[in-house]
Amino acid sequence: MRTVLARAVVVGGAFAFLALASCTSCTSCAKGTKGGVSTAASAGIRPLASEEIVELAYEGGLKPGWQDWGWSPRDVKGPGPASIHFTNSGGWILAKPGLGGSFGSLVFRARAPAGEAEFLEVRVESASQTTFPRVLVAAQHRAEVGDGWVEVKINLTELDPEGAPFDRIVFRAFRSVPDEVTLLDKIGFTKADPNAAVARLSPSAYGAQNSKSVKMRIACGSRATKVSSDIFGIAGAEKDKPQVFKVGATVRRWGGNPTSTYNWELHAWNLGNDWFWENSSAAHYDEFLALNAANGMRSALTIPMMGWVAKDATSSAFPVSAFGAQEKTDQYRPEAGNGVKPGGQKVTPGPQARTSLAISPAWVKKWVEAIRAADAKTGKRSVHQYILDNEPALWNSTHRALHPEATSYDELLDKTIAYGRAVRDADPDAVIAGPAEWGWNGYLFSAKDAEAGIRAKPDRAAHGDAPLVEYYLAKLRDYEKQNGVRILDVLDLHYYPQAENVYAGGGGATDASGAALRIRSTRSLWDPNYVDESWIKEKIRLLPRMREWIDKHYPGRGISIGEWNFGGEQHMSGAIATAEALGRFAEHGVTSAYYWTFPPEGSPVIQAFLAYRNFDGNGGRFLDYFVPAAVTGGGASIFVSRDADGKHAVAVAINPSPDKAVIAEIDIAECGVLTQRQAHTFMRGAAGFVHGPIVKGGNTTIEQLLPPYSITVIDAKLASSMHGVVAP
Repeated sequence: MRTVLARAVVVGGAFAFLALASCTSCTSCAKGTKGGVSTAASAGIRPLASEEIVELAYEGGLKPGWQDWGWSPRDVKGPGPASIHFTNSGGWILAKPGLGGSFGSLVFRARAPAGEAEFLEVRVESASQTTFPRVLVAAQHRAEVGDGWVEVKINLTELDPEGAPFDRIVFRAFRSVPDEVTLLDKIGFTKADPNAAVARLSPSAYGAQNSKSVKMRIACGSRATKVSSDIFGIAGAEKDKPQVFKVGATVRRWGGNPTSTYNWELHAWNLGNDWFWENSSAAHYDEFLALNAANGMRSALTIPMMGWVAKDATSSAFPVSAFGAQEKTDQYRPEAGNGVKPGGQKVTPGPQARTSLAISPAWVKKWVEAIRAADAKTGKRSVHQYILDNEPALWNSTHRALHPEATSYDELLDKTIAYGRAVRDADPDAVIAGPAEWGWNGYLFSAKDAEAGIRAKPDRAAHGDAPLVEYYLAKLRDYEKQNGVRILDVLDLHYYPQAENVYAGGGGATDASGAALRIRSTRSLWDPNYVDESWIKEKIRLLPRMREWIDKHYPGRGISIGEWNFGGEQHMSGAIATAEALGRFAEHGVTSAYYWTFPPEGSPVIQAFLAYRNFDGNGGRFLDYFVPAAVTGGGASIFVSRDADGKHAVAVAINPSPDKAVIAEIDIAECGVLTQRQAHTFMRGAAGFVHGPIVKGGNTTIEQLLPPYSITVIDAKLASSMHGVVAP
């Protein structure tokens, strides 16, 4: 949306919203005059320069998506300015849940009661733990625009110096004022100034005390390994979210809890404990596949093997008419209960047939045959990876109405073989992934162990005390040797940080300690010395651990991180953690990875994806081979890629410090002679990547500034091919 914001010369002196007759009717003010005083829209205002507002919250009424919160008596219905009584330390809140994006300033117009000096403070706010400054509206923020109105402009560097996410604006009187009306209008955020970001790409913006040097060496003489483009995947079946296709994702996963019950013939599923155990209409899998293909994305499809799928789009597992009063019911379908009695006791499920149909491997085989038949007509493969269900160790929780028993080692293996064989028979060239387990305990124990208590671990003890994943791999290897049929191509595990309030459904803490913990938590993916700072309290080193399990028990399998997300999606720490994770996936040769679900529109996390997929807006991307790099001095990461002939390199450098800049001294002597180099940086407070200078450098060196909380992509061309071996 675009509107025009008037600007004028700032008026000095005290905060006097000029003394005027009070206007108590927003409607009459909007229409023209009240008590002989014209509104700010009248012809008496002198013409001013224009400035673009990219997010308008209020102008003559609330704008779409914005909500009226607060505690003062007010009239904000429009048409006309908002009429607020700020007496008794009153306040008004404008909120837009999910607000994202980068802005330059908050702007609004105000007309105060007659004779009042400074009394108004403004701040932005969010539901997170971040504390934002309270900004007193003073002379430097105001400009007189005529007829008693002033225009206020407060830079986001004052309101949000940390670049934290926010979703509301708070107007509040910081002192007592008379019970008279203050008018507010034309409230919004201006476009971020790209020149302001460019200025922060100079070392002089930080100084020696606020920067440090870090040495990096690019080992082009070492073996380069293939980067799978499928590590840049996302999840979810949304078809009406355009941002799904704006992050440069290469593959999309049809997954999540409901897919365990998806009926491909009816396009329905059961929502389980996610939403009142109800059956519901679902997206059409074939439309999902077609939409991905139309947008240049590959598809991964979750195949149900729990044993039950929805029989319709209307039934519920715990109807009040059958089970009586329950703790909660769906406000839209009051018959659907949450399966918990008012006293807190869980309701014992009835027969599965209340909501579902029993399925067999033959039913799945029929589905895959239908997919392949449709592919034959187009001449193109539509499913590039089949995933054997979703988080089976949680079936007795997420789908307890259908699978109340805890999944055991034997059940998981038996169903993997039966349903995997059905997929293989219908599609011999299929790539099959499993077991799609939820997290740490799910890698090591079965649900039956969890139910009895991990210390007791009766199921694991009955299977040679082997960790679940290791047992799973070994038995599938044995099956292939004995039967000549490969069931599994890719080991698929889910990963979410377990430290308190790090992930939190994509949100999580964004205060200084919470943001730092989020970034440190990425070390659980790879660092052999990092003890996870959660209830796990062990060295997870997930990616090397998965590779060791595979090499020991079933060599040749790929690695997939079927779901992952480090939270902080609207905060720079989320972008830093996401960029770090993507780099580690490339470094460790991961086959596929699917961010759950997809970065929200306007979020910093989108830029983390674009660092690898479209950093320059012209398709610039991380290249096809990963090159090792060494970092000394700590405080930064770098992930380097090259093309097949070694004449093009792209590096992603990350500075996770919120307050110190890094001067990266990058040695590329092993790579060849530089002929061209560019840098693109995304940093806190910027709307996107900013093209900036290489600070210094010679033919075989690059000295690059990495601002605090930033992701920098260095795009380099070389005169001769790099040394080293490119792995097949």
